[in-house]
Amino acid sequence: MQTFIIVILLMIVALVISTFRVLREYERGVIFLLGRFYKVKGPGLIVVIPFIQQIVRVDLRTLVLDVPSQDLITRDNVSVNVNAVLYFRVVDPQKAIINVENYMDATGQLAQTTLRSVLGQHELDELLAERDRLNDDIQDILDRQSDQWGIKVSNVEIKHVDIDESMIRAIAKQAEAERERRAKVIHADGEFQASGKLVEAAEQLARQPTAIQLRYLQTLTEIAGDKSSTIVFPVPSQLLDSLHKMMSK
Repeated sequence: MQTFIIVILLMIVALVISTFRVLREYERGVIFLLGRFYKVKGPGLIVVIPFIQQIVRVDLRTLVLDVPSQDLITRDNVSVNVNAVLYFRVVDPQKAIINVENYMDATGQLAQTTLRSVLGQHELDELLAERDRLNDDIQDILDRQSDQWGIKVSNVEIKHVDIDESMIRAIAKQAEAERERRAKVIHADGEFQASGKLVEAAEQLARQPTAIQLRYLQTLTEIAGDKSSTIVFPVPSQLLDSLHKMMSK
């Protein structure tokens, strides 16, 4: 009889202990009363009546989900392999437990499908150069669709974009051609500006004929400094005619 009383007392103590639960600051408890939603409790010390109430703990901290690599085809028919990382947290524990079976798996699958659908609508150049805009677009879509699950998507980051080797060579050739085009345009623009300055200089020299002679002599002085150069000195035909007349007399 005494042993039976001790067992009963131990059972009562165990039930009393199991009635009290402690939830951390970042935890909430979704309480069900006889299978129906009752309320959300926590943090701190809470009371859960055994056999009548059940508790499901929910973590409210920001969770990091690594989205697996996805094979997709861009709008310009380029095959790429893309993976990303997703940051989200539970803002409504009731929706996260009641409206979806497993909010972690649901959010991960939604992230994969959204990543493929959004990036498939853009060309490769946009995928490589405009990641910030694409990250924002994916985040907005995920945030709207996961709102019914009590999930808040805080950030999405595209990590790697893997391209086939043949496409990498094609991109390198395209970049090289673009650099050559820019070099030719810059050279042509320089020639155009130089021709304008030459026209201005010719007009300035035409106003003073003696300036042309001074410029000519200055050029000869610069050439004479290099001993390996051969100077061809032009003589006006009028001077030759005058010398010929003087010699014929």
